[in-house]
Amino acid sequence: MSGIVELAAEDPTSAAARMCLTRYFAEIDERFEAGFSEHVALPFDSGVFIVARLRGEPIGCGALKTATPPEIKRMWVAPQARGLGVGRRILAELERHAVQQGASAIRLETNRSLTEAQHLYRSAGYAEVEAFSAEPYADYWFEKRLT
Repeated sequence: MSGIVELAAEDPTSAAARMCLTRYFAEIDERFEAGFSEHVALPFDSGVFIVARLRGEPIGCGALKTATPPEIKRMWVAPQARGLGVGRRILAELERHAVQQGASAIRLETNRSLTEAQHLYRSAGYAEVEAFSAEPYADYWFEKRLT
């Protein structure tokens, strides 16, 4: 699958990035118990934004927010591409960028309704930690030591 799925850093305001984010926000608005508002969530305001494409079509995204340690935000994979390892590849690419920036750890948070994300993060070596942000939609906070 890695040959037909390509990952690239993009401007988060690009058409492909906005399409991924729009679909991501719509999905979590349906899945979160109280819905979701982009204007209430903590922003992704700096760092690296990755878009995954399958045969040229955007199918996923993720962001690495500049912080100490850096934080992963906006991880999403289109339903039709789930189970293909795309999320794991995006996660690894974001971790690679964090290592390049000299980070020794990386963090993220997620909502209780995103059970697939929780499984991915735990299987990728993330451990649950105390809350490190005031993200209103977060129920779980994770951290991973990088080598």
